[in-house]
Amino acid sequence: MNYQRTITLLPPPRIQFGAGCFEQFVVDYLATGYKKLFVVTLPQMVVQLAGDLEKLKSAGIKLAINRSVAGEPRFADFEKVLEEARQFGADSVAGIGGGSVLDVAKLVAAQLYNTQTTEEVKGIGNLKGRATYLACVPTTAGTGSEMSPNAIFLNEQDDKIGVISPYLVPDAAYIDPRLTITVPRAITAATGMDALAHCLEAYTNKWGHPVVDPVALEGVRLISRYLQRACDNGSDEEARSAVALGSMYGGMCLGPVNTTAAHALAYPLGTDYHLAHGLSVSLLLPAVMEFNLVAAPQRFAALAAAMGATDGGSEEENSREGVQIIRRLMQDCGLPGSLQEAGVKAESIPKMAADAMKVQRLLKNNIREVTQQDAEAIFRAAF
Repeated sequence: MNYQRTITLLPPPRIQFGAGCFEQFVVDYLATGYKKLFVVTLPQMVVQLAGDLEKLKSAGIKLAINRSVAGEPRFADFEKVLEEARQFGADSVAGIGGGSVLDVAKLVAAQLYNTQTTEEVKGIGNLKGRATYLACVPTTAGTGSEMSPNAIFLNEQDDKIGVISPYLVPDAAYIDPRLTITVPRAITAATGMDALAHCLEAYTNKWGHPVVDPVALEGVRLISRYLQRACDNGSDEEARSAVALGSMYGGMCLGPVNTTAAHALAYPLGTDYHLAHGLSVSLLLPAVMEFNLVAAPQRFAALAAAMGATDGGSEEENSREGVQIIRRLMQDCGLPGSLQEAGVKAESIPKMAADAMKVQRLLKNNIREVTQQDAEAIFRAAF
């Protein structure tokens, strides 16, 4: 166990988890003394949370609500939302939505009164501060953005660019599983697999750490055992809560450890084929696991055990049973089981492999070195 490496955990100062806890966000916000709240959210959430938002208005809070974030955000989209927040004169920001909404809200809060340009804050550790109060409320159980220092955007060339800084961790996070009940089956499945991958890749990471390991393992256990239930019956509050907690644990892993090759290789599927991020990750996850497990069979066997695998003998045999559990979970949740089934063309593989190699921010975390030839082989294995 790597006790020698120093690790830093930077969770939000206030974390609320539990069914109905969005009501506490209203109470807490009113206690802050802020008066002009800029909300980044989705149209359906404005309707669903109308009563709570009205409580803020009735208490004298001025609200500006942006509903424009749809799909993976571009920096150009972000600039428009930022300008809207500046015109409003916001003194506080809340993101209420999926990962894209939260990422935009996080960077809006950071840049609202920052002297750095957007170009200057791109990358790891370049954002130097945030002066604006920020609360994040996830409405999907997947990205864990409410817990992480990451915000991911597309540039003009359709490359995914991260803004990664401790200043992007919100002041408060409210994880209310009831807000996920209306999420459709396909989105529940894809975002859930993304959260599962966060935990799995943190546990099998080159930079894995004993501080993070228990959190990652418990996230794997929760999501693998409850995701199908959440997909089959969206109103199953126990299943929704378990998956939301697993997603929160995945978000906790992103700052100190982060993800590996499955996420890196998934990026071209989003940019070239516009597949949802969680779906892209799930399509690559089994093949990446098979590529990696020979480097850490004990770790992958522990993951398999957390997912309910029976002890079949050797660590490698148990590890491979874990891969099959992931494949069955994808099938049971209604996700495509292969790149071909998802509409990806075989002739795209060389270009996607080349593009994936640019994501060294994540590939450097992989427990096995991934060459471009390896990346092509993984894509073909997933085909």
